[in-house]
Amino acid sequence: MPQVPVASVPDPPRDRKWWHLPRRRGGGRWLKAFGLMGVVLVGAWLGLLIVGSVRTPVGPMDTTMALRPSLSGGTKVNVSPLGALTLDSHVAPVRLDVDVDQLDPGRAQALVDHPERLSGLQDEVAHDVERGTLDLAVRSCVAVVTGATALGLAVYRRTRPALAAGGLALALLAASGVSAWATWNPKSVLEPKFSGLLSSAPSVVGNARSIVTDFDVYQQELARLVTNVTKLYDVASTLPAYQPDPSTIRVLHVSDIHLNPAAWKIIGSLVDQYKVDVIVDSGDTMDHGTSAENGFLDPVKDLGVPYVWVRGNHDSRATQRYLEGIKNAHVLDEGEAETIAGVRFAGTGDPQFTPDRSRATGGDAAERLAGARLASALRDQKAKGTPVDIAVAHEPLAAAETDGTVPLVLCGHLHTQGTKVLPLGTRLRREGSTGGSGLRAVEGQYPAPIEASVLYLDRDTRRLQAWDAIKLGGLGRTTAEVSRHLVQR
Repeated sequence: MPQVPVASVPDPPRDRKWWHLPRRRGGGRWLKAFGLMGVVLVGAWLGLLIVGSVRTPVGPMDTTMALRPSLSGGTKVNVSPLGALTLDSHVAPVRLDVDVDQLDPGRAQALVDHPERLSGLQDEVAHDVERGTLDLAVRSCVAVVTGATALGLAVYRRTRPALAAGGLALALLAASGVSAWATWNPKSVLEPKFSGLLSSAPSVVGNARSIVTDFDVYQQELARLVTNVTKLYDVASTLPAYQPDPSTIRVLHVSDIHLNPAAWKIIGSLVDQYKVDVIVDSGDTMDHGTSAENGFLDPVKDLGVPYVWVRGNHDSRATQRYLEGIKNAHVLDEGEAETIAGVRFAGTGDPQFTPDRSRATGGDAAERLAGARLASALRDQKAKGTPVDIAVAHEPLAAAETDGTVPLVLCGHLHTQGTKVLPLGTRLRREGSTGGSGLRAVEGQYPAPIEASVLYLDRDTRRLQAWDAIKLGGLGRTTAEVSRHLVQR
């Protein structure tokens, strides 16, 4: 029987991939399109991740800006290690990430040295952001095209589909930019969402606009506050319980100024009206302890009297070194003793610096240890025949450790005035906030008051005879109170 020839079907070449096969069904075209879109998205994302960020200065800060894929868009500002805030700034498949890397000391110091520049800071920041965003847009275009094209070459091993992937990535980024521009919401900055440690920021500092408004009111009320200091002195001079004679040593105790410029006006007025011989500041003059804040201390040299100071938990070592360079300032630390205006002082700085969240603090144990070291130094001074009249520490826990080694110890930290006699006879006098708690003045329903005390010492014995507790109304208030207290024998 003759054989019928059968046509043979050649096997497909082994080097042909699935995307090169003839399209036998309509689904193959869609599969190819989805594959190309996947290459575009992954390549564009890798490009943005690897090279799609720019470092740019924004005002006094150094920042890094980047675009990241997102389903909801918006802007995220990362302030490490405090947390982040999120803004509903736009709706697009990309999110703007801004990382605040650091505060530039030079630019920040320039703002401190030239406060008039603050009025133009908003325009400067807007210009910096606009310039940074433009640079980011250009770099992002290059990043997505490069990433998608490179991945296309790796997958397809052909130029045309690789270039198509790069073109589609650029078109996708352009469409995202148009969507972001069309949905841009400039008011989103007024309604940020906080995370991390910043989640407590709204309750701590309140609404930023109201703080600025209140502090503007505060500055306008300075003249009346200083006038009330004069009234305070007139009232105090008529109090019959204790009449300090001209030879009485007058010590002005201030504390916890927390960067409030109003405090210098008040302190200067108290020095003039009460004929103060020496000022004692028990710390927390600063708020963050950065070198950019150091210029805030310059008014100390214009007060006209010695300024005794110990470091608080908001004052850094840099703050201490700067103050040591001011002629009339006397910085006490590690139990160091010094005779100033006829009174022998000894003090210690706070062992903790709490604005630095990168290090764990020692807590109450560290404070007690610092106080114990101060007490040991006081005993050494007494053994040498040079006993100390007044000890100074920032934290009440540290101050209490000096009980029995000194007649009087001064402290602050709690932002409230108070006094008590410790079990072994040392009188502890705690000062309130002479800066009205700084920005914290607007935390509660009522603003924190400005507090200070004038201590009257006998010139011969250097022992406390009486003190005037002074309280001025806080932010936007003009009340003034003075109460005289006699030492009970």
